[in-house]
Amino acid sequence: MYDDHLVDFQNRISAALVIALKQLVQASLMIPALLISGCSAELSIPQPELPVIPACFVATDSSISVRLEVADGYNQRQAGLMARPALEADTGMLFLYQQPQPADHGFWMYKTLLHLDIAYLDKHGVIGSIKRMAPCSSGNPGNCPTYPAGIEFTQAVEMGKGFFANNHITVGDRLVIGKPCTPRS
Repeated sequence: MYDDHLVDFQNRISAALVIALKQLVQASLMIPALLISGCSAELSIPQPELPVIPACFVATDSSISVRLEVADGYNQRQAGLMARPALEADTGMLFLYQQPQPADHGFWMYKTLLHLDIAYLDKHGVIGSIKRMAPCSSGNPGNCPTYPAGIEFTQAVEMGKGFFANNHITVGDRLVIGKPCTPRS
């Protein structure tokens, strides 16, 4: 004891600091294991089905009704369609952002099992960019490519592989959310 403090005289460190450092080291050794187990458990299981809304892609010569799960929260957008074994032809996921995302912001396919197409849209639902995305089988998310939008966007829609090309939906076409397509007169 020195001035009412327990001290390690050999190293001139207070015992409280030694104990705190020891606890910090023990806790830090557990963090990687917790992160790995937490991430792999969380991201390898498909997220529960999100709210589904009707929507309509309006192209030059046609309109295509779809059903979209809405991912508008950070965790919902991050999980996206990870670990989904299948996707019906007329279903997809709508990613909504409160603020415009920069052109270099993109999506990745970590733990995603399906080939997907993605359309990046502005706040009016106009498609500014369409990309094809391949699944990433790497267990390391850093090894998975990203698919940047190339344009500023506030919405993105993931659909099954070939959806946009098969339905002749291109840049400049638009998405109307909240209602199915109506027959053209």
